[in-house]
Amino acid sequence: MRARPLIGISSYGRAGKRRSFSVPCEYVDVVRLAGGVPLVLPSVEGEIPEALDAIDALILSGGGDIDPTHYGGVQHRANYGISRERDAFEITLARAAMAREVPLLCICRGMQVLNVALGGDLIVHIPDHYGDDVIHRHPERRPVEHRVRVEPASRIAAILDTTELPVRSWHHQAVGRVAAGLHAVAWSEDGVTEAIESDDHPFAIAVQWHPETSATVDPRQLRLFQALVDAARDARGAAKASEPPTARSRSKA
Repeated sequence: MRARPLIGISSYGRAGKRRSFSVPCEYVDVVRLAGGVPLVLPSVEGEIPEALDAIDALILSGGGDIDPTHYGGVQHRANYGISRERDAFEITLARAAMAREVPLLCICRGMQVLNVALGGDLIVHIPDHYGDDVIHRHPERRPVEHRVRVEPASRIAAILDTTELPVRSWHHQAVGRVAAGLHAVAWSEDGVTEAIESDDHPFAIAVQWHPETSATVDPRQLRLFQALVDAARDARGAAKASEPPTARSRSKA
């Protein structure tokens, strides 16, 4: 039996001259720091049941935009990095993880994927809808820092042990209509939804910011990953306890 839970991380889409599947190193580093074992899942269709069988929890990572056709939106000149292959993989993966109650942490694009997968939609370009009072992405597509207010009664507030904090963002889209079964629990000063949670899933949380970029120096951001690892341990323990005695005996052999 593994001592540390295995945490799946969805990869970025095929990119570059070598057509590689990649993920920023911070995701791997922070999962290890939080006590998990990272496993990068290539964004390809057809292997989702086996992927979920192999892991104890899942991170839907950041990255490029979702094709607007998935939520009834329209193309925008600011759209970038659209990968239909990745969209199909992650939307199906998100639905399957929710149905199986796999512990789930969604980051930036991952939060948008979760909302779209469950029937919500997106704000296609924040400045067109909310203006420029809060900058969510540097004009040169570099991260920026701004403050976020968190609902005091939310799971995320309990994890972070605060109701207001600075976060690092890098996005130009945001959750619009929140999908049924989810609810918004954090907002920036301009009203952009910065976090959502599931009403019924044991552990499905999503943040619009990038906690992995500061988790090594900010204990509050690290707690999001530690909470995911803890949820993964709990889920694995519950699954083991529900096995018939013969199955438990075989697993020890």
